[in-house]
Amino acid sequence: MKEIYHYKTIKGSSKGYYKEKGSKFIALAYPVESEERFKEIYLAVKKEYHDARHHCFAYRVYPENESVRSSDDGEPSGTAGKPILNQLYSSELLNVVVIVVRYFGGTKLGVSGLINAYKLATRDAISNADIRLIHITRNLKLEFKYPIMNDVMRIVKQEDLTIVDQDFQLDCMINIEVKKSVFEKVFMRYNNLRGVNVKELKNS
Repeated sequence: MKEIYHYKTIKGSSKGYYKEKGSKFIALAYPVESEERFKEIYLAVKKEYHDARHHCFAYRVYPENESVRSSDDGEPSGTAGKPILNQLYSSELLNVVVIVVRYFGGTKLGVSGLINAYKLATRDAISNADIRLIHITRNLKLEFKYPIMNDVMRIVKQEDLTIVDQDFQLDCMINIEVKKSVFEKVFMRYNNLRGVNVKELKNS
């Protein structure tokens, strides 16, 4: 599997809309970082739009160990969930769910009509979203004596690292956030610095 160092997602929710032969398609896009969060959002949407005929969706979560799911929710197979998912793929969006709520207008749209409606509603929601680039990061814990503080901080500045937590006494500790793309380089720089104990902090 190809290594991924950054990905695109959305900041905040957005809405899209499409209407065809009386049927209304409301696309709701949300940032989600877990399947559990998706379930919460999906239940809330079904509650808010309880009078709709269908609540179709697709999501992509966990960029480094991707989990994908889609649902036609009663529409003909492949006419709703897949078109929504394909828009997430074509927009290269991760940690995003799009739920498309359909109010039936009395006239059947046919397979191609449904595919087009779900696709365009989703595309509209994505076009209205605030898309941002997220860098995947790792965390390092550095332990060292105060006299070598300048050497440690010099690397922080040179590599543009983010300090998450710090404790400066005689025995010092810094927790730093490092972009995955330069993690090995930064780790080795600190590992080769005499007097520094460096270890990666695993996500719980």
